[in-house]
Amino acid sequence: MNNTTDIYNINLLKGVIICKESGEYLVDLILDSDINPILLSSFIGALSLFGKDNLGKIEEILIKGLNVEMVVVSKHNLILIAIMDKRFNKYYIREEAEKALDNFYTFYKNEIDECYDVCKFESFKKILLMQIIEYFDKIKDRDKNQPIEDFGFFTEAINKMKKEEA
Repeated sequence: MNNTTDIYNINLLKGVIICKESGEYLVDLILDSDINPILLSSFIGALSLFGKDNLGKIEEILIKGLNVEMVVVSKHNLILIAIMDKRFNKYYIREEAEKALDNFYTFYKNEIDECYDVCKFESFKKILLMQIIEYFDKIKDRDKNQPIEDFGFFTEAINKMKKEEA
């Protein structure tokens, strides 16, 4: 796979987890089997509760590792954790995470607080996957339609390369 198509590869997304602010796991869309969503939910929930008690409500956390990054967004007393490869295009990622939390909250607001069986949230995985695919399509279109800066001699070659990729 070449570098220009790498950033549009859905496999760069390792997983998405939604949990309560307390860290109680609700649902995940894990694409990398090395990720433990329940453990990660508990860890991020603990960070959120620590922040709430000591710093005020945390709206977003960014964790960078050697090969992966995590974006953590909080809304509706829910937390969305997105785990991705460093090469993942994070264009408007916070807005997309908030949209996913809005959708989840809209569908399940009456079941979230008294939830004893997280299986009822499994159907949300399809919605989450559709949103992720739409996100990749959106960033592909955005990048394809961006004007090319003038790099002198190389501008024509860059334009030609973009047309060949389309």
